[in-house]
Amino acid sequence: MSNDAFRAALARLAAGVVLITAEEPPLDAHGRGEDVGMTATAFVSVSLDPPLVMVSLRNDSRMDDLLAEQPLWAVSVLAEDQRKIAAMFAMKGRISDRLLFEGVPYLRGEMTGAPLVGGALATLECRTEQRVRAGDHTLVIGRVLTAALPSGEGEPLTYFKGRYRRLD
Repeated sequence: MSNDAFRAALARLAAGVVLITAEEPPLDAHGRGEDVGMTATAFVSVSLDPPLVMVSLRNDSRMDDLLAEQPLWAVSVLAEDQRKIAAMFAMKGRISDRLLFEGVPYLRGEMTGAPLVGGALATLECRTEQRVRAGDHTLVIGRVLTAALPSGEGEPLTYFKGRYRRLD
C-alpha cells in the first residue's frame, strides 16, 4: 500500500480540530518560557475514569520534543470561526510561536500555565501520563486536570478531505 493511498483513505474521516499548547520551561527563574502551539486533528477521549485524552504528535516535532520534558499542556477545542487560528498553528517550519500568540486571545490555565484560547468551545488542562512511540508519531496520553466550556455556543471546526470545514 502506498502512503498516498493511506493518506487519501484517512482524509475521508472527519475530525475535530484542537489547538495543543504548552509553555516551555523558562530560561531563568525570573521569566516565563515561550508558549508553543500546534493544531491537531488526531485527538481523542481515552477514558472517563480516570479522565484521559490522547494526542498524536509527529516524532521530533517541536511539540513532541517539548512534551517529552514538559508534562503540563492544554487543549482548546476550536470553534468553526477559529479557522484562522488553526491554519496559523498548522504551519510547519516555524522557529517561534511568539508572534502567532500575539494575535490570539487567550488566558493562562491555572494548573498548567499553558494558553487556553478565548472563544474555544471547550478547554482542557492535562498532565502527561504516558508516551507511546507508534511509527513516525508519539501518542501522548494525558490526565485531564481541568475541563471548562468557555464558549457554550457555536459549532465545532472540523477537518475533512484536507480542508477545514463547518458542519451543515
